[in-house]
Amino acid sequence: MAKIIISYIVNLSLVLFFVNFNLKVEALSMGYYILRCPFAEMIVRSTVNQALSDDPTLAAGLLRMHFHDCFVEGCDGSVLIDSTKENTAEKDSPANLSLRGYEIIDAAKAAVENQCPGVVSCADIITMAARDAVFFAGGPFYDMPKGRMDGRRSKIEDTIRLPAPVFNSTTLINVFSQHGFSAQEVVAFSGAHTLGVARCTSFKNRLSNFDTTHNVDPSLNSKLANTLSQACSAGDNSEAPLDPTKNSFDNAYFNKLQTGEGVLTSDQTLYTNPRTRSVVNAYAMNQALFFLDFQQAIIKMGLIDVKEGNQGEVRQDCRKIN
Repeated sequence: MAKIIISYIVNLSLVLFFVNFNLKVEALSMGYYILRCPFAEMIVRSTVNQALSDDPTLAAGLLRMHFHDCFVEGCDGSVLIDSTKENTAEKDSPANLSLRGYEIIDAAKAAVENQCPGVVSCADIITMAARDAVFFAGGPFYDMPKGRMDGRRSKIEDTIRLPAPVFNSTTLINVFSQHGFSAQEVVAFSGAHTLGVARCTSFKNRLSNFDTTHNVDPSLNSKLANTLSQACSAGDNSEAPLDPTKNSFDNAYFNKLQTGEGVLTSDQTLYTNPRTRSVVNAYAMNQALFFLDFQQAIIKMGLIDVKEGNQGEVRQDCRKIN
């Protein structure tokens, strides 16, 4: 009974979300593939669940891939395109070299192509895969309108638009505001860091023995500083979990920000900034509130500059333009 009530509240809130934000979704719809490819969502979900059963760490990879796709040229699957002799694509940008999960997208695409050739876009598959990864990891289920077309452009220089882990919260909010996100939505979406790990290259700027200024970030918990320093002693590609439950989607990330244990500058400054501290505290206290706000933020992100109709194509192979 409780699950039914929660599901009703979530679905109602999402309806109100679309009404309040007046998002342009005329060419997109929740049931876009019902007649075009009835088993598309089931196929993608099955592929994702099987892959994550074998390797739960890939949930973070799929969610991050979705974000890196949408923030550059919109949600158009451009992050999947391989480089050629004539063009260096987005995926070979330093910001994207740590992305994981391409093989899951390839497998899902092959499966839907077998059922419905030329119907399901790679952009939609990324979107659905990220959604299913969040749910698999214990996060909220949300639905997303489908019908995105795949873009025909993928260039390394476009990835300069991606927010960097060394950004402070003010810079981060300014970058997200260019896509229409509020400060509160930035905090909600940053909660995606409840999944996954960060590499030393992303946080060594906060450590005295790795930062050229030789100063430890004063907002960094001393115990965590020692842990991160030990990790970086193994090299730039060494990893540290973003929160203690790196494979579970929960609100532990916000609890850690309260104790100065956010790994990245862009994480911890959400708590040191008075403008966003109250939101962090609210999510740390109320996981259901975080889940609800995260749903709304990621749905909104999934609608950034989507390609519709003849603005794009449905790629036969997600790694190359038709």
